[in-house]
Amino acid sequence: MRKAGACALVAATALLAGSVGLRVTAADPPDRWWQPGEGRVFPTRLDYADPTGVIRVVLDGGPMATQGHPFFTAIGPNGRACVTCHQPADGMSLSAASAARQWERGGPRDSLFAASDGADCPSLPQDARASHSLLIDHGLIRIARPWPPRDLNGKAISPDYKLEVVRDPSGCNLDPKWGLHSADPHISVFRRPRPVANFKYIEAMGFAYDPKAGLPLALDPETGKPVSGNLMADGRVPSLTWQMRDAAGAHLAFARKLDQGDIARILDFERHVYVAQQRDDRGGMLDADGAEGGPEQLRISKPGRLGSQGVPVWSEFAKWEKPDPQARASVSAETLAFRASVARGARIFRDKTFLISDSAGINSPIGFGNPVRNSCVFCHNMSQMGMDVAPGQVDLGTTNRPFADAMPHLPLFRVTCLGKPHPHYGRVILTHDPGYALTTGRCADVGRITLQSMRGLAARAPYFSNGSARDLRGVVDFYDRRYHIGYSEQEKQDLVNLMSAL
Repeated sequence: MRKAGACALVAATALLAGSVGLRVTAADPPDRWWQPGEGRVFPTRLDYADPTGVIRVVLDGGPMATQGHPFFTAIGPNGRACVTCHQPADGMSLSAASAARQWERGGPRDSLFAASDGADCPSLPQDARASHSLLIDHGLIRIARPWPPRDLNGKAISPDYKLEVVRDPSGCNLDPKWGLHSADPHISVFRRPRPVANFKYIEAMGFAYDPKAGLPLALDPETGKPVSGNLMADGRVPSLTWQMRDAAGAHLAFARKLDQGDIARILDFERHVYVAQQRDDRGGMLDADGAEGGPEQLRISKPGRLGSQGVPVWSEFAKWEKPDPQARASVSAETLAFRASVARGARIFRDKTFLISDSAGINSPIGFGNPVRNSCVFCHNMSQMGMDVAPGQVDLGTTNRPFADAMPHLPLFRVTCLGKPHPHYGRVILTHDPGYALTTGRCADVGRITLQSMRGLAARAPYFSNGSARDLRGVVDFYDRRYHIGYSEQEKQDLVNLMSAL
């Protein structure tokens, strides 16, 4: 499938394989960052240090030459390629730390900071760091959604809510050229890039219908086939092919449309990339002593189902809970303690129940009950991935007040329902990002976001769609506050250790 010259392969593999002991510092070599058009060879296995250990990228069928490949080549004038915002060292996503490092290295000349979405607003002075603060400090890309919403064919949707700008720190939502009241009205929200990896799981369909809405699965208008609905944060595209077209225009400013050959090559690459944490500084190799962590397991496994229907979520670490005598004798007490913590975290994730309330996509519209008692796996239920096997979006409150923390760097919108009030917020909602409602035009969908994969988390902070959790402890603390769970300090640390090992 993918070929490269033998000499080039040897040299590239030696250069890129990475050192397991390497730590992430500002002085990391430039080969950590993939610039468009470099022409490197993408090896079968690629390791990079991250804050807790080593992230590994596996290319099934690799190595692959990237010279002229449309994922790695800038076709448009802003100098960007897909790889710009989907970096291997960041788990095929983009960390805020990497964005800050690139600003220090190249400033506004780096294509990452293209005015269209790498700036807080295109109208700001592009040479100033402050004009790119949301990307540099929070890892956020500007997403400009048309207002009113449009369907896939570009036809306007009449929303059942009114949208007003309450706060606009970037200036873009009130900008005369780019804002809501411009000649071409758009709303600017700011989101984290989603990982381009593990698509065997992300595209899998665990249901024949959308259980969050009680409706049939959406169909791809081109193929007529059902789609998983788990790709974009706001569900605005049905398939990877549509996502490529959306990104080519919105983020890459491609000078020409992607042709079928380009799309086929990108699809072939994306569907063969697997990413997961491979080694932890305290726990050692995550596929050692009976554990089945790491990306190689993702490559060979089939998409998991609900824990009650198949392999329990995070069962790959079950053997670390009670290690055999040989494992106990071969590793340090610190390693054993960390592994035991990961195994406890997996059990807490599966078994500790709490009351889930006022969350659209769970407590409404079809109604599992409000509140409903369940655990983290109620939504994060796919074995090996921790995403939702059910299609559709959920509102956890990460973007809406009163659950979302104050984030003065983000815009704030007032949504007023014109018909029925929102089932959980009432008629008026304050939100940093209306989410799925920007796709459907429905007030009941405000704040609903597509759940992400949980693999490779350690390499791609910050977390949640709006980057509101600076670290993994922030993720646990949010859920603890939001649903009044009452985690102990030990339980919180166990959950953090679990997530860092994924």
